Amino acid sequence: MTSTTLHSPRHVPLRQDASIIALVSLAHASSHFAHLLLPLMFPVFLKEFGLSYSELGLLMTTFFVISGLGQAAAGFVVDRLGARPLMFAAQAIFVLACSAASMANGYTGLLLVAALAGLGNATFHPVDFTILNQRVSAPRLGYAFSAHGLTGNLGWAVAPIFFATISRLSSWRAAYLAAAAMYVCILLLLILQRDKLSTQIVAHHQDAPAEHSMAFMKLPVVWWCFGFFLLSTMTLAVVQSFSISILKAMHGVSIEAATLTLSAYMLCGALGVFAGGFVAARTANSDRVVALAMGAGAVLLTLCGTGFLGGTLSMAVLASTGFAIGIGGPSRDMMIKKATPKGATGRVYGMVYSGLDVGFAISPILFGQFMDRGWFGVTLVGAAATLSLSVLAALGVGRRTAR
Repeated sequence: MTSTTLHSPRHVPLRQDASIIALVSLAHASSHFAHLLLPLMFPVFLKEFGLSYSELGLLMTTFFVISGLGQAAAGFVVDRLGARPLMFAAQAIFVLACSAASMANGYTGLLLVAALAGLGNATFHPVDFTILNQRVSAPRLGYAFSAHGLTGNLGWAVAPIFFATISRLSSWRAAYLAAAAMYVCILLLLILQRDKLSTQIVAHHQDAPAEHSMAFMKLPVVWWCFGFFLLSTMTLAVVQSFSISILKAMHGVSIEAATLTLSAYMLCGALGVFAGGFVAARTANSDRVVALAMGAGAVLLTLCGTGFLGGTLSMAVLASTGFAIGIGGPSRDMMIKKATPKGATGRVYGMVYSGLDVGFAISPILFGQFMDRGWFGVTLVGAAATLSLSVLAALGVGRRTAR
């Protein structure tokens, strides 16, 4: 099994790299936007369809289970068919998901939306990183990973504004139709610029053993990478799901102020990713950068969990946690690149990044038990402990990767 890049890494025009990075980053932002297609309308669904919180939670479990399973499988398809067809298919599936959401009349319809959105989301990490690794010159990969992570955070940030604005001006169904139109526009742009998104298809020798395509799963470093993503994402899921309730319960913070704190966390995370791109481009030991960033985030979360900081300072420290963790984002992607065997980019990224979906799926269930018991500070400390375990996983990746 062999694979080669589509160009020499030397003397590549900045404009060429920048256009590829921009297209892939736009697609990545659209996937993060899709994470919030349903959660942003939960208050509407509670009132209009008479649903329970458990039923709403099952919608997101459906999303992430399908996304996780699909992401692991998508890596194999990317290596066989190339990344571009799956990128186009994902955008088309998002169009279907948004259209179905605009017509939903009950829980069954919403489950269909969750399944479609999860299926569309499944392709992005193996697709995106295959294109970036093959098409962007090596000296600019750190910046490419930074832009990729930054736009993902921006996709999360734009979605609430998009849906709130259109719902206020018209209706929630119109907001979903507008989202469908947005995905159509993104798909058309990607098709028009398709020459920048082509990738080298992995060649398989006919005399190679049948199990050869699965050989990467025997590598311990792949599972250390998977463990890192699972653990670090569990912490992010706690912040996204429970930080507003925790701040309100521990310090009497208003919902508006707590919501702004979560938005500040995301924006600080985006700034951290931007800064982390420069760090990744200049640092060889990616695993150590990741470990330091996650370790700093764990310390800050622990401080918030003690309750000693008070409301205002807790909000500031929690927001700064996003910056600390964000710095490690581009180095994290470089760390995975170094751990990836030649010719297995799609499969490895698909398997490793499915840890994100697993983390998002199980974290609310686990830490939700803490929240139900009123252990609000313990929830944050537990999230910090989980993030600390991801430090060990990152260092484990580094020890098993040839520098």
